[in-house]
Amino acid sequence: MTPPHTVPTAPLTVATVQATPTPGDVAGNAVTAADLVRRAGDQGARVAVLPELFLCAYHPPSLAADPVGTDVAADPAGEVADPRLDPLRAAARRAGVTALVGAAARHPDGRRTIAALVVDRTGAVRVGYDKQQLWGDERELFSAGDRGATLLVDDWRLGLGICYDGCFPEHGRAAALDGAHGYLCPSGYLAGSEHRRDLYYAARALDNTMFVVFANAVGGVDPWRFNGGAAIYDPQGRVLARGADDGTEVLVATLDPAALAATRAAHSMLADRLPNQGGTRVSMSG
Repeated sequence: MTPPHTVPTAPLTVATVQATPTPGDVAGNAVTAADLVRRAGDQGARVAVLPELFLCAYHPPSLAADPVGTDVAADPAGEVADPRLDPLRAAARRAGVTALVGAAARHPDGRRTIAALVVDRTGAVRVGYDKQQLWGDERELFSAGDRGATLLVDDWRLGLGICYDGCFPEHGRAAALDGAHGYLCPSGYLAGSEHRRDLYYAARALDNTMFVVFANAVGGVDPWRFNGGAAIYDPQGRVLARGADDGTEVLVATLDPAALAATRAAHSMLADRLPNQGGTRVSMSG
């Protein structure tokens, strides 16, 4: 049983974003993303999380009709050189913000994935993580990722997930057992899912005594209308910041390592976790 990594030495200010991208318009959405990253930086954020598939919009008809135009291409090392992303690169570099933004990624082996792109503070772009848990009809358009990922920012370890990944306790737990202090989840929750939206990510925070940053799309046209509610949770699952169910928002909170340490001292689930759940399960009649 591996204990969590040492808590960070300094706070980290993060932003979560809810916004409405235009289906199929990667270049235009990159300009919008650049503005959102600038706004996050102006509020002191050093990490900004944008919604799932933000660069192409979560709009299956567009994704199916134009798989070339809606995708960004990654090289064998996962680097992305698409010139449509130049405004986003420049914004991250000038603001000193590491941005996590959703995209449809095309890999050299032909796989198409729902990806979280990492745009670092130098403006470099790479595929940071491919969604492992595909939801519903996503399986007709995309391949599932086959590994987890942790983003290192200063001395913070931030596990990466995308939307449906966060519905599986095992996914967040895998990040925590890799030493994550936080869990970043670009997402796309449809209108009508508010109860689940607000429950899953608070639960992942408390399950694993880690911060959670949940971004979400907002707006759009039925049946692809999204419900906002972007949020940042503390390690007990309490809300540090939350957006409304509609409207563009850039929400900022500071992740406090003292709060992380205090929570893990009081609620030691990670340290107390059994290597298994007691071996063979017993069944009995009642």
